[in-house]
Amino acid sequence: MSRVQLALRVADLEAAVGFYSRLFGAAPAKRRPGYANFAVAEPPLKLVLLEGEPGEPTRLDHLGVEVPTTEEVTAATTRLAEAGLATLEEAGTTCCYAVQDKVWVTGPGAERWEVYTVTADDRPELEGRTTAERAPACC
Repeated sequence: MSRVQLALRVADLEAAVGFYSRLFGAAPAKRRPGYANFAVAEPPLKLVLLEGEPGEPTRLDHLGVEVPTTEEVTAATTRLAEAGLATLEEAGTTCCYAVQDKVWVTGPGAERWEVYTVTADDRPELEGRTTAERAPACC
């Protein structure tokens, strides 16, 4: 199953987790320092919350499409390149506490899109922790 990803950079991660938990009636699927994600079944959505700077308004960080396999990332890469879009491929990259294969493209308004698959979890020992370190810079 593919689903659209919306990644937001938020000033108050705890408040955002509380709000989106109530909005979607679901707890985060992954929770790490400076990071939370929701795997919402209906509507199919991967909502990613990245801790930003205190006092700053929430802003769009990036958009994405999560796909089940690396083969689907490869097919998307080929399709996007054949459509004339500049692509940036990343294989086996660690981002958002996960190992991923992905391809990036940039929309006409400078919005960044990724097509990606998660191949492994990263730092599972931090699950549920909300302090100690910030989320690794990625995406």
